[in-house]
Amino acid sequence: MDITAIGEILIDLTQTGFSETGVPLFAANPGGAPANVAVAASRLGARTAFIGKVGDDSFGEYLRGVLETDGVDCAGLRRDRRHTTMAIVSVDARGERSFRFVRGADSELSPDAVNELAVLGSKILHFGSVSLTPGLSRSATIFAARSAHRAGVTVSYDPNYRPALWNDRTDAVEWMRLPLPLVDILKLAEEELPLLTGTSDLDSGSALLENQGIRLILITLGSSGVFCRWQGRTWQQPGVPVKVADTNGAGDTFFGAVLSRLSRREGGPLADLTASELKDILAFANRAAAFTCSRSGAIPAMPRMSDLFDEDGQPRLP
Repeated sequence: MDITAIGEILIDLTQTGFSETGVPLFAANPGGAPANVAVAASRLGARTAFIGKVGDDSFGEYLRGVLETDGVDCAGLRRDRRHTTMAIVSVDARGERSFRFVRGADSELSPDAVNELAVLGSKILHFGSVSLTPGLSRSATIFAARSAHRAGVTVSYDPNYRPALWNDRTDAVEWMRLPLPLVDILKLAEEELPLLTGTSDLDSGSALLENQGIRLILITLGSSGVFCRWQGRTWQQPGVPVKVADTNGAGDTFFGAVLSRLSRREGGPLADLTASELKDILAFANRAAAFTCSRSGAIPAMPRMSDLFDEDGQPRLP
C-alpha cells in the first residue's frame, strides 16, 4: 500500500445557501481530514487505505461506499453502535468555514482494531490531531504512529486544530505536540504554527520543528500558497489564483496530492528528494487544491488527474 490514513471519517453538513424564506440549506458531504487525504491521493494515482470507525447507520454505509468508489481500501473501517460523527460546516461570503461537531463513532477506534501489519505494509502512515482528542482513538492513533516510526515507515501528520473538540487550549497544545518526535512529514496551517512552536514566524518556527527531527515541513498560507522547509532550505511556493466557491477540503487535497507523489517515488518517499523535484510536487499540489476551492464540498470537489491535465498531458486551469 502506498498510503494508509488513520483517524476520523464523518459527514460534513455543509451550508450550500439559503432557501427563499432565508432558511440555511445544508448538504451531507463526506469528510474527515484523514479520509479526505486518502481519497485525494487515490484520485491522483496512489494506492490508499483507511483505518477508522463509522456508525451502524445509513451515514456510515454511505461513507464506506464513498471510499470504496474512490478506490480506498476499507478493510480497516469498522462499525460502531454509536452514530456516525457529523461536522456542521457553515460558510461565509468569502468561502471561509466555521465548524461545530456532533461527535460519535470516530472517537471509539481502539488500538486492538488497528491492523499493525497493514500499517507496516504501507510506505506512508498519515494521521491528524482530531483523533488525538479525548477518546479511544487517541490511543489507536499513537499506537499506529509509534509502530510505523519504529519500523521505518514514513509518518505524516496534519495537526488540524478544532477548538470545539478540546477541553482547553493547553490540553490541545500538549497532545498536538506529543507525536512530533514520530513524524517525518508535517503539514500545518499558518495559524497552527504558534500552537506547536510558540512563534508565528515561519522561518524560526519551521526551524524549531526541523530541529525536532521532522524532515519535511509544509505550512499552508491559503491563497498565497505554501511555505516549505526541506534540508535546511526554505522557500514559498506560490498559490494558483482561483475563484473560490468553498475552501473545505483544500488543505487535505493539497496534502493528499503531495503524499500521492512522494509515495510513488523509487527508493522511498523522501529518499534523495531534491529541492527541484519537491518544488514541482508542491506546484502540482497547489493546483489540485485550487481545483477543490473552485467547487463546493470536500471529497466531491477533489480533482482527478483528468481534471488537472488534458488528453495531451497539458495542465488545465481551475
